[in-house]
Amino acid sequence: MNKLETLSQPWVQELLNQPVLARLGTSNPENGQPHVTPVWFAWDGEAALISVFITTRKAREAERNPLISLLIDTGNPGEPTQAVLLEGQVEMIANPEQVKILAEQIYMRYAGPDGLDADMRSWVADPDNRILRLVPEKVYAWGW
Repeated sequence: MNKLETLSQPWVQELLNQPVLARLGTSNPENGQPHVTPVWFAWDGEAALISVFITTRKAREAERNPLISLLIDTGNPGEPTQAVLLEGQVEMIANPEQVKILAEQIYMRYAGPDGLDADMRSWVADPDNRILRLVPEKVYAWGW
């Protein structure tokens, strides 16, 4: 199945639109050491959007080696496991106005429209905040 066929499956779209934790995979460009971290994300229908701070390892590695992976999965006991793996080259968005709008969308997805606490509001406006935008080049999906 190609990327568009995989992404068009209803269960894949449903999973990408759920506020579940994703796992972001980057790698150290000097020694290849993988680095995997849990992240909040949003799916805009074409790309995964991930808020990162430039002071973190994941942001530094994505800036130096923009090839990343993002795994979104379920796996609650007693429920079927479903997973979507997105791979490709990431774009780092640094424009403060864009970052604010996109970061707010990501945080509200998890906290709800009335749930942005003081910490989250400070993250939205933090000058170190960036958005990683991943338009996947490869998509893998599986469930059982």
